[in-house]
Amino acid sequence: MRPIAFKLLNNILFVPATCFAISLLGNSVNAAAPSLPASPDSDASQSSPMQGGDSALGFLDGISRSSLMLGDMWGLRPWLSQYGVTFSALETSEVLGNVSGGNHKGFDYDGLTTATLQMDTERAFGWHGGTFNVSGLQIHGRNLSSDNLSSLQTASGIESDRSTRLWELWYQQKFLEDDRLDVKVGQQSLDQEFMVSQNALLFVNTMFGWPMLPSADMPGGGPAYPLSALGIRGRYHVTDSTTVLAGLYNGNPLKSGTDDNKSGTSFAMNGNILGIAELQYSYPSLNTMVMAGEAEPLARTYKLGFWYNNERFDDLAIDDTGLSLADPDSSGTPRTHRGNYAIYAVADQMVWRSFDEPDRTINLFARVMGTPDEDRNLIDFSANAGVTVHEPILGRDDDTFGLGIGYTQVSGHARLLDQNTGTFSGSYYPVRGSETFVEVTYQYALTPWWQMQPDFQYVFNPGAGALNSRGAEKIGDEAVIGVRTNIAF
Repeated sequence: MRPIAFKLLNNILFVPATCFAISLLGNSVNAAAPSLPASPDSDASQSSPMQGGDSALGFLDGISRSSLMLGDMWGLRPWLSQYGVTFSALETSEVLGNVSGGNHKGFDYDGLTTATLQMDTERAFGWHGGTFNVSGLQIHGRNLSSDNLSSLQTASGIESDRSTRLWELWYQQKFLEDDRLDVKVGQQSLDQEFMVSQNALLFVNTMFGWPMLPSADMPGGGPAYPLSALGIRGRYHVTDSTTVLAGLYNGNPLKSGTDDNKSGTSFAMNGNILGIAELQYSYPSLNTMVMAGEAEPLARTYKLGFWYNNERFDDLAIDDTGLSLADPDSSGTPRTHRGNYAIYAVADQMVWRSFDEPDRTINLFARVMGTPDEDRNLIDFSANAGVTVHEPILGRDDDTFGLGIGYTQVSGHARLLDQNTGTFSGSYYPVRGSETFVEVTYQYALTPWWQMQPDFQYVFNPGAGALNSRGAEKIGDEAVIGVRTNIAF
C-alpha cells in the first residue's frame, strides 16, 4: 500500500504543479547537475520586460562586469522580480578524452543546459516563507566513460543519456521564529542538499558530487542528477551552527524496471521508501561576531548522516537455492534481501586565509561512506578527499585550483562471484578489487559569467580490475584530459 503522505502529495500538489510547470516552460523543461542558484533580484522599477537596452544587443553594455551574460535579459529579469520570480540558466560544455588506457582511445563532447525558475510567495502574493521551484535540463553530446573508459568512477558529473527532462519540482515553506524550520515537498534531487562537500563541487569527476556508493547501490543510482524523486524533507536549525536535515522519498526514481524516466515526469510512487538524515555543524554561523582588527575565523562544516532503503535487493553471489550464481546448476534467480543502508561523513575545513587578501584561501575536504551489507551491494566503501585554493594567483579573485582523489572498493560478495566464475569456467577471470583516481583542475574566470576549466584525471585499475571490452585482459590505466566551460546566462 502506498504511504498516505505520498497519496496526498500526488493529489494535492503534483498534478496542479506539473500543469503549471508545463504551461510555463513548454512540454519539456531544462535543468542541471551543478547546483544552480536562482538569479539575483534585479531593479524592480523597470516595469516593461523589454527595457534592458536600446536594441537586441543592449545586453552587451557592461557585459564584462555583469555576473550573467544576458544581464537583465532586456528587462525581463527586473519585470519578473516585481512578482517574486527569478530565472537562471547555465550551459556547461566539455570535451574530454583518454590518451591512454581504457577500451578505446579518443575524445567526446558532452553538454548540459540548466534552467531554474523560482517564486518567492511573499513577494508574489504576500504569503510569508514560501518558495516554489521548477527546474529542468537538456543533456546533449556523448559519454566518454561508457564509450571508452568503463571505469566505475565516471569522468564527468554531467554525463548522462541525451534527453530533455523535468528535474526538480517542489514547494518549500518556512515555519517558527527566525524561520528555524522549513519543509520541502515535491520532486527533489538529493545531491542538491545531502552528502554535499562544497569544496568538492569544483571538480569534474562525477564522484565529487553524488558519491560512488549510492550511485552503484541505490535503485536507479538514487534520486540524484539526472533523476529525482517525490518526497518530503525537513530542516531544523537547532542552534545557529547546528542543523538537522531529514527526508523521506520514493525508494526508486525509476517508475518500473522498464521505465528509464527520460522525461522526468514519471513521478514514481511504488510504495518503497528511502529515508535519509544528516546532522550538520558549521562555523562561523550567521550570528558569529568578529571584533574589529581580529582575523575572521577559518570556516568549517562537518556532516554525519545515514540512509536506509526498504526495497528488496538481489544477492550478488548466491541464488535462491543457496548455490553460487556462477554454478551451471544455479537457478539463475538471486536470493533477495530486504533493506539496505549506509553511513557517511563529510568535512570541509578552511586551513589558511590571507590576512591582506581575505579571498585567498586554502581548503581541505573529505567524504567517506560505507555499508556492512556486502551481500547486496557492488560497492561497500567509497571516499573522496582533496584541497582547493581560491585565488591561487594574486589578483585572480575568481580563480580556483583543485587537487583531489577518489577511491572505491568492490564488496566481498561481488569478489566471491568473480572467484566462482573463474572456478566454474575453468579459465582465468579477474577478481575485482578497488579503483582509484586523481584529478587536477584549474577554474579560470574569463568574465564573471564565463569560466574555463582545464582538467586532468588519471585512473588506476579502471573497473576495479575488470576485463576490457575484448575480454582478453584488464582495462589499462587511463589518462583523461580535457576542458570544461560554464556560461551563466
